[in-house]
Amino acid sequence: MDAAALNAFMLEAFPDAPRTGRGVVIEAEPGRVVTRMDDGARMLRPGGVVSGPTMMGLADTTVYALVLAHIGPVPMAVTTSLNIHFLRPAKAGPVTAEGRLLRLGRRIATAEVSIWTEGPDRIAAHAVVAYALPDGTT
Repeated sequence: MDAAALNAFMLEAFPDAPRTGRGVVIEAEPGRVVTRMDDGARMLRPGGVVSGPTMMGLADTTVYALVLAHIGPVPMAVTTSLNIHFLRPAKAGPVTAEGRLLRLGRRIATAEVSIWTEGPDRIAAHAVVAYALPDGTT
């Protein structure tokens, strides 16, 4: 699936999710997906930095899109683990996440995600996420 198809699927699969709260796929290529979430007041914590739950949600959305980009529109691919390390405060502004596929097995897909607001050379968080795949998808 390309970026346009992934975004269309996400809108259909999650019609009640706020558009600014889930992120949008801006690039999709084999083994890699980039998403972005626009700035919004509800994403910030005191001190004007992006909240941890916001970054965790974007990491999860990024890997979901990455997995679907490889296996197709399978809504029941689900998160089995998400481990995140917060490396520095993410300043207010658009939040970008780059997901890279580490392994796509028959039952589990594993990916890593880098998250930033100031640029890819100033990573604010790093996550490793695993997804369970329904039978017969790979």
